[in-house]
Amino acid sequence: QVQLAESGGGLVQPGGSLRLSCTASGTIFNIGVMGWYRQAPGKQRELVASIFSRGDTNYRDSVKGRFTISRDNAKNAVYLQMNSLKPEDTAIYFCNADVKESLYSTYQVYWGQGTQVTVSA
Repeated sequence: QVQLAESGGGLVQPGGSLRLSCTASGTIFNIGVMGWYRQAPGKQRELVASIFSRGDTNYRDSVKGRFTISRDNAKNAVYLQMNSLKPEDTAIYFCNADVKESLYSTYQVYWGQGTQVTVSA
């Protein structure tokens, strides 16, 4: 089994910054794509950014130029640096990873428990 543990959420003023971290633990042979999603009250969960094992990244338009996703493959970790935060960034942020637990298994998707990010004056 695999667990994802997030940290780094909190309350920040508009224009401020936060850095989210997520580390995968358990039975891990390989991790493919890792990503960050968010869900605001009354809205559907949406992809914020994703990163492949070789470093290719993808961002939703509303965070381009403000957020940066990165990963440390040796630590099975993914990070999200969020700058110039806006009130509309307020949401629960979830990390996500495609994990292969053994050489002969297929990739399965795992989710973290979520961390609250609130942007407010």
